[in-house]
Amino acid sequence: MLGVVAILWLAVIGLAPAVRLLAEAVGPAFPSLLQDASLWRATWRSLLVASGATLLATAIGTTLAGLLLLRAVPGRRVLIFLCILPLLVPPQILALAFTQMAGPSSPLLVSLDLAPPLGSSNPFHGPGGMMLLLGIQGAPLVFLAVAALVRRLPGELITAARGMGASPGMAMRQVVWPLLLPGVLAGAGLAYVAALGNFGIAAMLGIPGRYTVLTVLIWQRLSATGPAALSQVAALSLLLAAIALPGLLAQFLAARQDGWRGGQPFEPLAPTAWSRLALLPLGLYLFAVLLLPLAALLASALVPAMGMALTPDTATLRHFAATMAPGAHTLAAFGNSLLLSGGAALLLSLAALPVALALRHRLVRWATLGADLPYALPGACTAVSVILLVLGLPGGGAVYGTIGLILFAYLARFQALALRPVTAAAGRLDPALDDAARGLGAGTLRRLLAVHLPPLAPSLAAGAILVMLLAVNEVTVSSLLHGPGTQTLGVLVFNLQDGGQSPQAAAVSCLSLLLVAGLIGVATLLGRRLPAGTLPWRP
Repeated sequence: MLGVVAILWLAVIGLAPAVRLLAEAVGPAFPSLLQDASLWRATWRSLLVASGATLLATAIGTTLAGLLLLRAVPGRRVLIFLCILPLLVPPQILALAFTQMAGPSSPLLVSLDLAPPLGSSNPFHGPGGMMLLLGIQGAPLVFLAVAALVRRLPGELITAARGMGASPGMAMRQVVWPLLLPGVLAGAGLAYVAALGNFGIAAMLGIPGRYTVLTVLIWQRLSATGPAALSQVAALSLLLAAIALPGLLAQFLAARQDGWRGGQPFEPLAPTAWSRLALLPLGLYLFAVLLLPLAALLASALVPAMGMALTPDTATLRHFAATMAPGAHTLAAFGNSLLLSGGAALLLSLAALPVALALRHRLVRWATLGADLPYALPGACTAVSVILLVLGLPGGGAVYGTIGLILFAYLARFQALALRPVTAAAGRLDPALDDAARGLGAGTLRRLLAVHLPPLAPSLAAGAILVMLLAVNEVTVSSLLHGPGTQTLGVLVFNLQDGGQSPQAAAVSCLSLLLVAGLIGVATLLGRRLPAGTLPWRP
């Protein structure tokens, strides 16, 4: 019974949209697109930006992993959290913060008397800024992929290497890092796909810099003509998925190489003088990518207009008041985002319980690949596939642009994220408990509620909070699916900045970050009951 329910759910949420996208993309629109010069220009730019961002993310993530995961440096737990934090900051807010940290109209630079001359271009607009910010957001993915292997690293190997006369540094270079290379490869693949499918940074920095990539081209064409352009954007989405294949292949190869399991847990080595000294550049890095941009964001939200210095006389809360005023779009956007993220988190956590318990069936395990696909591929592919699937149903046109359509896309996009913590916890359950309950005459529903739900409840809640964290400020999917009255927080920030209302966009961003901080706090309290690695900032 559980197997049938799980397969039906996974087929509707994961496989059906992907199949519909493929069927539409290979239609008559594809050959005509091959003659479109703007398509190939956007494709080349997407590859260039994603490749540059991946190299930067791999360099940063690997360096951070070597310092914080393999050495017991002072303040290690706090530093790990801070290094992962850029991944939890919504991309459109990160882009807004960096752009308001530079340029002649930056309130922060004007206040410090460091602003460049009027008429100067913002250095973050264009491919260089896109690579930098995507690399910063991708670095935690590499870090977390390496951390997943460090948790299983056999501690006996270090002991054996030291017993053979190897120094700690030599043991790290010749024993530890070769075993961690699959994690570096997997993290690089994740960073590549994330950079390729990012819309928030690509739009906030690429549109002003006149540097259009594929995700922005898909949004532009769908926004210009609506459903009439679905065949074109389906072909564009398939092309985006095709150039994401190297990242997916890297993750597949890394998973095949990861065949070992640890014995004794690995204990970080004592810090050396060099690792202690490295804390200084690490602090400068965190200051540059977290504190400085967020200070610029707050300064922009507190000044009456861009280009003004922030002083006690000019500081104002009117932009925050405007965002919370009755009838403001902000309140509606907050409501939509909370409704969508909370609804998706609730439904996905409820579905994750039977799916995780049914994974002992081979067919269900194969069906989970359909759930992994929307999360692995760029978000634009998910959005377009959901539009095609829904519009192909009787009466589906009435759903276009509604909250229900965005919710369905969120279910497809974040299913894998909700399922992973529960799957790991379900694998540790004693099957004898289920057999005993079945022997006493308990039905499927009774066993789910009385036997399986209590021990899996923390993992279900952790998966739900992770979904809320990523969905509450999501912009890639909702930018393609929203209609009148259904814009989300991510879309609102983008629209305000695009409309020249930068201070109000900064104010909404600050409130969004407070919401994210609250969710992180709740998840951290819950995480004390979860195994290490369930939450990304507790590796």
